[in-house]
Amino acid sequence: MAGNTSTPGATVTSRALALLGAFDERHPRLTLTQLAERAGLPVPTAHRLIGELVAWGALSRTETGCYVVGRRLWDLGLLAPVQTGLRELASPYLHDLYGATLATVHLSVRDGLDVLYLDRLAGHASVPVVSSVGSRLPLHATGVGKVLLAHAPPEVQQAVLADLTRITPYTITQPGLLRRQLARVLREGHATTSEEMSLGACSLAVPIRRGPDVVAALGIVVPSLKDRSKLLGALQVAAHGVGRELARTLPPSGISG
Repeated sequence: MAGNTSTPGATVTSRALALLGAFDERHPRLTLTQLAERAGLPVPTAHRLIGELVAWGALSRTETGCYVVGRRLWDLGLLAPVQTGLRELASPYLHDLYGATLATVHLSVRDGLDVLYLDRLAGHASVPVVSSVGSRLPLHATGVGKVLLAHAPPEVQQAVLADLTRITPYTITQPGLLRRQLARVLREGHATTSEEMSLGACSLAVPIRRGPDVVAALGIVVPSLKDRSKLLGALQVAAHGVGRELARTLPPSGISG
């Protein structure tokens, strides 16, 4: 269940937000009953609020009777500073990186204890991955996530290290080993993964800096890291270009969520 707002005193706003918060990557489509259950609401209350959300465009009803997130929320999300600033500035460099590597390219930021994927480029020759624009994945199992985790505050690192979920047989779930990897990320300036998030996929990622601060991560996903030096060079050039643009044109508030 996503949350429980059936307690006395819950506002209409909190109930509506609970319904929207019921959706996630594993639950992109929900029936009325499922929505009510995950939001912790009585079905009649959920039905009434869902009707208002559909009318406003926050939710849409499919032909099968399920509900999905509506286009209007997507339109609003594109107005968030993290989208309109960083994503737009980085776009030319992402396309250059994709053209040079033909790999899946990711632009990501940290959102709490997860990686938030702001942009993704992929082609027919790219390795299949589970990420999509707007999706969130674990910090400890992704290349971009390890970069962001290495530069995260101590309390964030502690929270992640306390709950290392195994996603594939190769996911790092030993806190000591991950700590050593994060220390190496800080020393070497890049992170790697090998089938830790998806079988058959390796990743390489570097930080994007605005001055001394790491504000995002840029990564690629490939079948193997045998050409690591070439791929790393292309990543570093692209990340440096994005960082230069950020320092030149975007104030600090324009890259925060």
